[in-house]
Amino acid sequence: MEIRIGITHATRELSFETDKKAAELEKDIASQIAKGDDGMVRFEDQKGHVYLVPVATLAYVEMVTEPVRKVGFAP
Repeated sequence: MEIRIGITHATRELSFETDKKAAELEKDIASQIAKGDDGMVRFEDQKGHVYLVPVATLAYVEMVTEPVRKVGFAP
């Protein structure tokens, strides 16, 4: 699943792919937002990279569950 995160005062969005389910991610994000503005949301991509985003700077989180079509000859 592809994740796109908008961060306030940033010109580019954070985009990566993860193996987590959409419902699980939504639950994690909602619980961190409920804790207040001083919390951090933790995301992990397929390669094991970890992204920590402060709750106060989240503009949006877009979860794309449909498969992304690749361009070129790669499978």
